[in-house]
Amino acid sequence: MDNRILIFDTTLRDGEQSPGASMNPAEKLRLAVQLEKLGVDIIEAGFPAASEGDFDAVSKIAKKLERTEIAGLARTSKEDIDRAWGAIQHAAKPRIHIFIATSDIHLEYKLKMSRDEIIQATVDAVRYAKSLTQNVEFSAEDGSRSDRDFLCKVFEAAIGVGATTINLPDTVGYAVPEEFTDLVKYVIAHTPNLNEAVLSVHCHNDLGLATSNTIAALNAGARQAEVTINGIGERAGNTSLEEVIMALHTRPNYFPLSTGIKTDQIYPSSRLVSMITGIMVQPNKAIVGANAFSHEAGIHQDGVLKNPMTYEIMKPETIGLSTNKLVLGKHSGRHALRSRLKEIGYDLSDEELKIVFKKFKELSDKKKHLVDEDLEVIVAESILRTKDIFQLEYLHVTSGTTVLPMASVQLLINGRSVQGAGYGNGPIDAVFENIAKLAGTESELLRFSVSAITGGTDAQGEVTVRLKENGLIALGKGADPDIITASAKAYINGLNRMEYLKAHPAKDSVVL
Repeated sequence: MDNRILIFDTTLRDGEQSPGASMNPAEKLRLAVQLEKLGVDIIEAGFPAASEGDFDAVSKIAKKLERTEIAGLARTSKEDIDRAWGAIQHAAKPRIHIFIATSDIHLEYKLKMSRDEIIQATVDAVRYAKSLTQNVEFSAEDGSRSDRDFLCKVFEAAIGVGATTINLPDTVGYAVPEEFTDLVKYVIAHTPNLNEAVLSVHCHNDLGLATSNTIAALNAGARQAEVTINGIGERAGNTSLEEVIMALHTRPNYFPLSTGIKTDQIYPSSRLVSMITGIMVQPNKAIVGANAFSHEAGIHQDGVLKNPMTYEIMKPETIGLSTNKLVLGKHSGRHALRSRLKEIGYDLSDEELKIVFKKFKELSDKKKHLVDEDLEVIVAESILRTKDIFQLEYLHVTSGTTVLPMASVQLLINGRSVQGAGYGNGPIDAVFENIAKLAGTESELLRFSVSAITGGTDAQGEVTVRLKENGLIALGKGADPDIITASAKAYINGLNRMEYLKAHPAKDSVVL
């Protein structure tokens, strides 16, 4: 059996279904470019039938990338398949990914279809997709809770009409490793034509077992892993790419499997996803968390100083987390900035560099030294964001122990300047209250959090907000050496993302 594992990244599709993790087309394209640099084999760029915005983003990614397979998700309807093909047809390596549920509970309560009808729908859809492209994947939604013999029968039928990849999802994160291992082995043994297709697995993390189940399945014979960066996704998330890759990389004696992933691009990819989505990585997250390579206990520190391998089973450099960062400052020139941006994954045009350089100089006047994280924030705020409806023009705040907190705010709303002033319970409350009045928003603030991008008292403060309006949830993110200004930027970014969601409503979202 071939020991090469295909990595199917669904950060742009399943990952984007994390509450509030919507991305605009520019952000999706930037992330897709980074995923190709990371070395993933397949990128599921989206669900083209869900919305015009998703269709456009998938189409742009398909036209841009040169090496990676681009997959578009579709239900078993001709309309969905046509929509998926329309978006991916210009890709160097297009793939149509079709799914339908196979568990009895889904058949009875959601689809209201018989088993025979499921098989017929599968055959019709895969056959039609095959007439458009040779690369067709079929997924049995809720496969881990499906009748095993029926599951094998559906897989056999899909392969019989041309499916080249068969995906077994643990859609609700119900499986445990030993059980999932047995299921994978059963499918391999009881699907007569499985040798004509690649067996894939797609696990969710509801019980915290997504990575364990995925690795167990690969050990049992599956040869494609469906994952997301930072494990983001619906509910508790998906299998984490970085955890699977580094488990295989660190324990080759136990897992004699290989991938095409460039491990030194793992941390930059993680950071980019966090920056774009506004979803912070928990400090104790495996591989990419802030504490993953930190040692506080004295006995640990002593051991690491003598030999890092006493308490570190991986080197931070392996995942691209270098402690030797080039520091830029106010005297750094355009060439040095372009060179460093290219090293961390941003190959900007002359016009984009001009915009970023201006912001770089503005920040370097406030902050003595700028590191990679500062540059990433500048690029995100200057290049990746689409044209904003709301922009901050002016902010003045008074606060202290002997005065009432007051904020004076001036916004640019669709090119028109508006201003207002008022009091609040604190300086940030005063800022938010005035921005909300000027914007006329009905959004509810669900969460407000602050962190430092780097160390030092002059570090940029990074603020994340979560807003809710009419069932829609949007995350906003802002950074600035002044934490109140960072808060205003985050709130305004959240409002702009909310407007984007309103303008690009998703008709459907799916979980495999």
